[in-house]
Amino acid sequence: MTAALRQDPEDFIRANTRLGTPPLVPEVQLYLASEVVPLWEATETELAERGLPPPFWAFAWAGGQALARYLLDHPETVRSKRVLDFAAGSGLQGIAAKLAGAASVEAVDIDAFACAACRLNAAANAVEIKLREADIVGAANPGWEVVLAGDVCYERPMADRVEAWLRQLAATGVLVLLGDPGRTYLPRQGLERLIAYGVKTSRELEDSDLRNAVVWQVAPEA
Repeated sequence: MTAALRQDPEDFIRANTRLGTPPLVPEVQLYLASEVVPLWEATETELAERGLPPPFWAFAWAGGQALARYLLDHPETVRSKRVLDFAAGSGLQGIAAKLAGAASVEAVDIDAFACAACRLNAAANAVEIKLREADIVGAANPGWEVVLAGDVCYERPMADRVEAWLRQLAATGVLVLLGDPGRTYLPRQGLERLIAYGVKTSRELEDSDLRNAVVWQVAPEA
């Protein structure tokens, strides 16, 4: 086992990120990688040699920022409701949902480091979020009323699996919201555009200084 995997995930996050705020969602504090920490420059190969998966949790992706902004500006969307933050990453969307008045938020990710980041970020914002490390695609709904998914359409296999499951949830009456800045495998139909935001980003992260991120409502499966 590598030294990185033996290290406590929360200790690793504290050592390799800095507490800051996403450009579009200054109300939320997150432990983020930046130009001043080595994790920002690390390649997937370097991370693999250290026994680490890609640190998706260390960045506030444009789609997630758009979704969080939408929830804070439209708190009635989640107020007093049970919310799932799917593929939570940093937990930004779930934290925003809780700040907007959600009755409960469950953040789920397959990465133990993402779950640790969610725990630290929730504490930094003084909100309570239930965490689960698991692949839940295809799972039955235990009672979620709103499902949030930010930036999940960047790889075809994942996007296809997730789209089918999200549409199944929508068919049962769940409000399914997708935040996306035009990823390659975003579904081409069955989405209702709710709002778009210009999100400041970096060329190192997104090959652009500004991304147009859209919040979509997912329609039930055909």
